[in-house]
Amino acid sequence: MADPLTRPQLAVSAAIFRDGKVLLVRRARSPGNGFYSLPGGRVEFGESLHEALAREVDEETGLRVEIVGLAGWREVLPGASAGGHYVILSFAARWAAREPVLNDEHDDFKWLAPGAFGDLKLTGGLLEVVEAARKLVEG
Repeated sequence: MADPLTRPQLAVSAAIFRDGKVLLVRRARSPGNGFYSLPGGRVEFGESLHEALAREVDEETGLRVEIVGLAGWREVLPGASAGGHYVILSFAARWAAREPVLNDEHDDFKWLAPGAFGDLKLTGGLLEVVEAARKLVEG
């Protein structure tokens, strides 16, 4: 069997909206240490995209969400800042229950209005995904 790090990995992330604000989490380790991003992670074998998204959001933030739809995707290629080759499908979601409780992958979170991210260090493609997700959530 080939080393999984030599193959593209499928991942999901969620732009979670609550009261017009989106949840950003700051990565506490590589890849992306110190950058704000969306909660998410790898899809496990046999898991649907929605199941993976709900699991990852729960594991990383403790939140329950209502998934609205696919907001976009991005590809992260191997390099100095990436731990591997990832195809990330980003979904729009609405907050449904619980307050954020971060796991050890993150060290901060913020609920911010789209476009009000100031000078935060953001992962690539985040602005575009948040804007596409906002449009889906607002319908």
